[in-house]
Amino acid sequence: MDEENCTAVTEFILQGFSDVPELSVFLSLVFLLIYGITVVANLGMAALIQASSQLHTPMYFFLTHLSFVDFCYSSIIVPKMLSNMFNQEKAISFLACMVQFYFFCTCVVTEVFLLAVMAYDRFVAICNPLLYIVIMSPKLRMGLVSGCYLCASACALIHLGLALEIPSYKTNVINHFFCDLPPLLSLACSDVTVNKVLLFAVATFNESVTIVIIFTSYLFILITILRMRSAEGRRKAFSTCVSHITAIVVFHGTILSIYCPSTSDTSGESDKVATVFYTVVIPMLNPLIYSLRNKDVKGALSKIVSSKIHS
Repeated sequence: MDEENCTAVTEFILQGFSDVPELSVFLSLVFLLIYGITVVANLGMAALIQASSQLHTPMYFFLTHLSFVDFCYSSIIVPKMLSNMFNQEKAISFLACMVQFYFFCTCVVTEVFLLAVMAYDRFVAICNPLLYIVIMSPKLRMGLVSGCYLCASACALIHLGLALEIPSYKTNVINHFFCDLPPLLSLACSDVTVNKVLLFAVATFNESVTIVIIFTSYLFILITILRMRSAEGRRKAFSTCVSHITAIVVFHGTILSIYCPSTSDTSGESDKVATVFYTVVIPMLNPLIYSLRNKDVKGALSKIVSSKIHS
């Protein structure tokens, strides 16, 4: 590689989606609408759970944190993305780029672990209903959630530390709409094999461990449900799992399609579309999935609205 073309950078240019102004305006309006729904839906879900005493259960405790994480990592990406759609320079400082990647990575990995914890919660609720509240004690709940955040922060710090060691880049133009690690590594002049191998290994390990937990939990749940004599009991048990399974399939399917099989040096348009799906669309979908298919959430919302109207 020609060392003369390699320089240290103080800022990056986020290439984004399209240079066509008309298309940029349309996309910005769409993303602004989605982001608005995301903020209202996730913060609304968290507020509803806090306000309604009937939702003060372990399941909704974890759902509160899922809504918080969805809100956070969408807010880390979308505002800057919208700003760049109207800004010709589309620049982001080196420090801001690293900070954006760190918090984005932390939030995404936290969600990966949270979905596994929620699968375990469903396992305890359905397979050990009489001991559910005892097993899922406040201490255990806080320990599980804290573990999700701490493990995610550790993963992000490892990747960030190695990324900060990169001395120079071929160009400062990132073929993406935010500072994700794969497109950033593709610009490095130095050997980043360790970074790529570690990215693949950590992503694969996290996915493998959490998917094993999820599959094991739902295997026991399925066995328990099939043993139920009451059709109503089976229906109710299935209904409490459908929303979570839907969220898992959508989120993990997208993550696997981007990070585990791909070792290419560039981020293609298909990767951008997939990344938009889990950074912009999924944070909006999660609270809708859990609210539209959940009688407890709809009942709590109806109760609060009715009390406000009568008062």
